[in-house]
Amino acid sequence: MTADNRVTVSRAEDILAFIPHALGLWPKESLVAITLRGQTIGATLRVDLPSARSERVLAAYSRTIGEYLEADRDADGVLLAIFSDEGWDDGGVVQGNVSLLSSLEPVLAGCGLALRDAWFIGSEYWRSAFCADVECCPIPGRPVDQILDSRINAEMVFRGSSIRESPQLLGPRDEPAVDPGFMRAEDGKLEEMLQGWRSGRAFEEVLDVWTRVLDGGPPEEFDAEAAAFLRASLRVPAWRDAVVVLAAAGKAVARGGAEAFCSFYRDGDEGEPLVIPHGLRPASRVPLKPEGTRRPSETGNVQGSSGSGESSWSADRDINALRYGDVLLGLHPEHPDWARMTSLDEVLAMLSRHGVGEGRAAALTIRGWIHWCQGRGSFADELFSQASAEQPGYRLAELLSEVLRRGTVCGWAKNPSSAWRKFGGAAA
Repeated sequence: MTADNRVTVSRAEDILAFIPHALGLWPKESLVAITLRGQTIGATLRVDLPSARSERVLAAYSRTIGEYLEADRDADGVLLAIFSDEGWDDGGVVQGNVSLLSSLEPVLAGCGLALRDAWFIGSEYWRSAFCADVECCPIPGRPVDQILDSRINAEMVFRGSSIRESPQLLGPRDEPAVDPGFMRAEDGKLEEMLQGWRSGRAFEEVLDVWTRVLDGGPPEEFDAEAAAFLRASLRVPAWRDAVVVLAAAGKAVARGGAEAFCSFYRDGDEGEPLVIPHGLRPASRVPLKPEGTRRPSETGNVQGSSGSGESSWSADRDINALRYGDVLLGLHPEHPDWARMTSLDEVLAMLSRHGVGEGRAAALTIRGWIHWCQGRGSFADELFSQASAEQPGYRLAELLSEVLRRGTVCGWAKNPSSAWRKFGGAAA
């Protein structure tokens, strides 16, 4: 049975209360757009407000917003909420943002989206963007407490949702342990892995280990040996990228993309097998269903190459041309495995607490990518920054930070049918 996660909104306060829960935080200096399909909420988009308000800047900004929202092909309307603390003292919040709305409205209309309503929200007040009745919308506005006291906010809190006051995802409990013994064990495991990282057999074994970890559900905590193995595997760039692709698109795509780049030797299967910690070994050697039959809601192990004695590289010729970059940008597959990606985020959160250095930087970076895929750019930016601080010059964090700075939206987040949903209704 599927739980009914729908919510019903009837007032402006309900819509405005839903936004922070969908995003996970109270937006600051942001434009939030919600697409509508008739009377049903579609996707939710948050974008930083433009720093300048010249006609040229607003025109370019509006075109970008239109391109993002146009991806919701079933939408026929849109709601806009401008979160800003500027201009409330002198009533300038309306004057300062009316030009932005005037620039957005024709662009939205050109995309087939009617602007149904818009609001300005600050830390203390909120008001309609179009209401001139001081009895309905007094100057400077209605108290924000009306939003916080709304029925929808109470319902979301009852469901276990919480709102962060800032985009800080990491707290004191996420501080890494400083254990020289653990770091030596991780370095030793990495040295062992680097001796045969191009072995097709080793690559298959790493994918099998991570498949079992992600599909088996994260444990309460990893023991030191297992944590050292997993963190070390993320310090081999080709394996790290394969783990990302495995979580989003499956083992076949991870393997096929590696073959396209000729990353691993396929013939001879040279090199010694990896020494896999006991806690990460398969529970049995019973053959399981091929991954192609696995549904996202199912869990189960994928048999490793050592179990069958056969190489499965040749089975994926049809996807060998696929590049990892297509997955990293959210262009493939059409629908990612959000269950596995959520599991990966939880696993990486645990691993990032086991020690410092490159292993932690890798975990933080991949977590940032997952949050970017979910449309949570503020959280992604924090994680990328933490990764760069942990390991200055960490290349993957730098590349993904640049993607974020350019305002690029993950391909999955653009499409309501593939976007991550924190709740059953709108994509966050």
